[in-house]
Amino acid sequence: MPPKKKGQSRKAKGDETLQRIAIINAEKCKPKKCKQECKKYCPVVRMGKVCIEVMPTSKIAWVSEELCIGCGICVKKCPFGAVNIINLPKNLQAETTHRYGPNSFKLHRLPTPRPGQVLGLVGTNGIGKSTALKILAGKVKPNLGRHDNPPDWQEILKYFRGSELQNYFTRLLEDNIRAIVKPQWVDHIPRAVKGQVGKILRSKDQRGCIEKVMKYLDLVHLDTREVAYLSGGELQRFAIAIIAVQDADMYMFDEPTSYLDVKQRLQAGAVIRELLGENWDDADANADKKSTTTSKYVIVVEHDLAVLDYLSDYICCLYGQAGAYGVVTMPFSVRDGINIFLAGFIPTENLRFRDSGLSFKVQSATDSSRAIEAAGNKGKKLAVGATKYPNMTKTMASKKKSSKFVLHVKAGDFNESEIIVLLGENGCGKTTFIRMLAGIHKADGVKEEDAASKAKGVPPLHISYKPQKIQPKFRGTVRELLQNKINKALAHTQFQADVVKPMKIEPIIDNEVKTLSGGELQRVAITLALGTPAQVYLIDEPSAYLDSEQRITAAKVIKKYIINAKKTAFIVEHDFIMATYLADRVVVYTGQPGVECTAGSPTSLLLGMNQFLKQLDVTFRRDPTNFRPRINKANSQKDKEQKATGAYFFLDSEA
Repeated sequence: MPPKKKGQSRKAKGDETLQRIAIINAEKCKPKKCKQECKKYCPVVRMGKVCIEVMPTSKIAWVSEELCIGCGICVKKCPFGAVNIINLPKNLQAETTHRYGPNSFKLHRLPTPRPGQVLGLVGTNGIGKSTALKILAGKVKPNLGRHDNPPDWQEILKYFRGSELQNYFTRLLEDNIRAIVKPQWVDHIPRAVKGQVGKILRSKDQRGCIEKVMKYLDLVHLDTREVAYLSGGELQRFAIAIIAVQDADMYMFDEPTSYLDVKQRLQAGAVIRELLGENWDDADANADKKSTTTSKYVIVVEHDLAVLDYLSDYICCLYGQAGAYGVVTMPFSVRDGINIFLAGFIPTENLRFRDSGLSFKVQSATDSSRAIEAAGNKGKKLAVGATKYPNMTKTMASKKKSSKFVLHVKAGDFNESEIIVLLGENGCGKTTFIRMLAGIHKADGVKEEDAASKAKGVPPLHISYKPQKIQPKFRGTVRELLQNKINKALAHTQFQADVVKPMKIEPIIDNEVKTLSGGELQRVAITLALGTPAQVYLIDEPSAYLDSEQRITAAKVIKKYIINAKKTAFIVEHDFIMATYLADRVVVYTGQPGVECTAGSPTSLLLGMNQFLKQLDVTFRRDPTNFRPRINKANSQKDKEQKATGAYFFLDSEA
């Protein structure tokens, strides 16, 4: 008897400190196509206990988290990889906020909004950010993990007693809070909204600031444009404007900067900050003043860390496992919160949620350019082998309108093991230049028979092109697509280690291409582009749809592959952190977007960034911890000092 009691107490103690969850992927679980291996080989089931329930006629398997011993046999035996058993950090059971159902995603804790301040949320995709927004907006009632027996509001308020969330939910329950959310997927707006941009915005205007918002978000020329004919960037600015002109207590912005260029991102940031009472008209007088009397809440979910840093007053990080569980941390200052996310370690909880930290070493971004300069000074070996392109002009005439766009390209060159980043606003011709390099567009005056002449156009090159917009037309799985397009590269272990594994293609390799999300499609597209044999790789906006962590991983994968393979890459990128990490040299665009622009010759990272940031009237400094670029607040002391010296951008970490 004593040994039994001892064992029982040990088990009870273990239950207090260790909790595991079982996640069944509904898309991958196919009981009709397997032999129910999870149930067949489960040791608990063999002992006569109902730990796993599944039949050939079942739609999905069910795993009892109370009986599961965490052996992981079902995980390994499942032919479709649909089962996932996860050991959670201790003491999270008492902090469960919401769970959708059995063997499904669960969220622990909630971010705490504060009146008069912008709360920024940072975390990977599928970690619970949108779920947290739905709960705070009142669209989802938190069930405290009891999906089978949901609590009433009295019990929920008792659970949050003593915290700032108690007052918030009390106001929400009494209908004293009006919350509006800018959706993540702006592509779906034309399906729900019909009509002209100006008429729709004026019908929603409750704050009397319609003219200001339209002017600041560059929507004036779109006044009579139908919503159905708006581009991605125009839809995003339209969605932000709809939220900004309404009077509400809670404003939520889910990825407000996707599709926007650097200038538009800063303008969108100013509009969001204005919701708290900050005046965008008198930047000099109000640059460092924050509203302390407003009772409005603002929450922003953003993957561009530079913009999130610029927008937020404080940060909540989310960690966990995508699609399984998410945990919200306590609020941190902006700098500390983003640095904690990048480091993958939470000092207040003594918890590491990522194996290694993410840093932006300055030398890694300039190594190849320095090597090129050094080699050029020693005999100009690389300069002799450099590929040159001449001065070119391309006129793009609109089919529907009489207007036209003219792009002037100044002569330049590119070398092996070099990445050139194109910097400019939307509509200035970056994609047009990419298409000219790819041979899709010919320069004015260049005929097909003259294409081989270096004096008249871009010399013929072996090109691998990843377009801006990805349209999945392939019928089949990701595995079939990769084997069909890049089978030779896929067979190399080096390509598997350098590209396929870090881009996390293996978990989605048996999924249908047409069922992939935007981020999954982007990762597959980057893998396809890098796997295609070519001299020059043209990659248009690789960060679109990717979360913060995936962006950094993608940047490192692209840079490592280009350098090791001794190839050249031209990349269009609006994420400033990703652009500065990737760039060896930059091409800066000047002129009027949509009318006439000029693409300059490739120049060094420091000179190009200074030129580009001077156009935007924005200065950057570097964080001393991980060297990430940080936007200086307008008219702050640091901003004034850098503008006075002309140093809009720094390469050294001491800046």
